[in-house]
Amino acid sequence: MPPRPLDIDSVQAFVLTVDLASFTRAAEALETSQAGISLRLKRLEDRLGCRLVDRTPRNVRASAQGECFLPAARGLLAAHDRAMADLVAAPPARLVLGISDHVAGPDLPALLHRLGLAGSGLVVEVRIASSRDLMRLFDAGELDAAIVRSEDPTDAGGTVLAEEHLAWFAAPGFRFEPGAPLPMATLAGPCNVRAAALRALDAADLPWCETFVGGGVLAVGAAVGAGLAVAALAPSVAPAGARDVGAAFGLPALPLTRIVLHVRAPDPRAAAALRTLAAAYRGAAR
Repeated sequence: MPPRPLDIDSVQAFVLTVDLASFTRAAEALETSQAGISLRLKRLEDRLGCRLVDRTPRNVRASAQGECFLPAARGLLAAHDRAMADLVAAPPARLVLGISDHVAGPDLPALLHRLGLAGSGLVVEVRIASSRDLMRLFDAGELDAAIVRSEDPTDAGGTVLAEEHLAWFAAPGFRFEPGAPLPMATLAGPCNVRAAALRALDAADLPWCETFVGGGVLAVGAAVGAGLAVAALAPSVAPAGARDVGAAFGLPALPLTRIVLHVRAPDPRAAAALRTLAAAYRGAAR
């Protein structure tokens, strides 16, 4: 008797569990329960006759056998998606996604990877802009989803993906004379992070001056790396090698910032990609 074919739902549950390192986050991405993920995975392990994941109280990862099976599992899912696309003959779904410059930064490739676009039949149009501009576009119906930063704890209507405190970053060799105006590198306005930083300096009665205005966070990071100025940035988008100089320079504490996902009802394939993104973001160390 030929071997029974693998259950595609179980294979998908296995791949997502490994990618997200969590039964809980895999369940969130697939809109099911943790028990449902466990049941699918057990069914696949019974079918293959081996353990596919190792579980600890804090982590889930592929076992040695799971690592061997993972490439084939990904190939099976990709082939399934191609077959379904050919059968339905539907045009690719489109997702217009806005990402705040203060979210994307140098982590944009990882952010796009978290969408799980390979074999999804999804065309993604990404727009990088300030959080204020993106929310204006989202409210006008020009974006299907927007990932923005918000320092407003009363901000509602979105899903909080992560939280982190803004900090003051400078190059390791940067020198600053206490009492002198703080040389600032900022993003061209309007920018919520810039506004929060200047409010904090003004409230502490500390003088400042803008010495560099960048058209994007990468440009601001380059100015910091070149030793031209200090910048208020989230640690996740700070340039490599920059250090937090807030305490050393006697600068005021900066507010907690939230990465928030706003979504309107998109195509089901786009919705699945955004669920995977949200689940991965919550589990990622940023």
